[in-house]
Amino acid sequence: MDALLPPDLIALAAKVIAANQASGRTIAVAESCTGGLVAAALTEIAGSSAVFDRGFVTYSNEAKHEMLGVSLDLIDTFGAVSLAVAWSMAQGALKYSRADVTVAITGVAGPGGGSELKPIGTVVFARAERGEDPEAVNSETKLFAPTSTRAEVRHQAAVVALELLLP
Repeated sequence: MDALLPPDLIALAAKVIAANQASGRTIAVAESCTGGLVAAALTEIAGSSAVFDRGFVTYSNEAKHEMLGVSLDLIDTFGAVSLAVAWSMAQGALKYSRADVTVAITGVAGPGGGSELKPIGTVVFARAERGEDPEAVNSETKLFAPTSTRAEVRHQAAVVALELLLP
């Protein structure tokens, strides 16, 4: 076995590592619904330690709060799957790492846990860069096909997160 993950994730992770290395940037990730999948893809690449600083797997609300400094009031007000929480996760990953750029992912992978406002397949992403105005929120919500399986939602979310790490 050459790699643990699908070839498209490995190829994109290799592109992310090479592009950030060429730019002299380091990266970190804060993951919830992907459970470390983005970090795993990045670390499949030989030499990734020159670029990848760390990953935070903050699956629970408490972990988001304790590891990234996400306010529990923010989570209570907007929900864990929200632009505000994803942005706060990305800012926390920047604060608690040595990375130049971070990406955060939080979502509803299914098959349960969805709601009318946040159906299964709802994933929110945020990107933060050191030196940028922390009030300049760079986040987006994607709704992957409701017929997608849990694995498909997580895979698609990992692809989007890796793309956001490209310079």
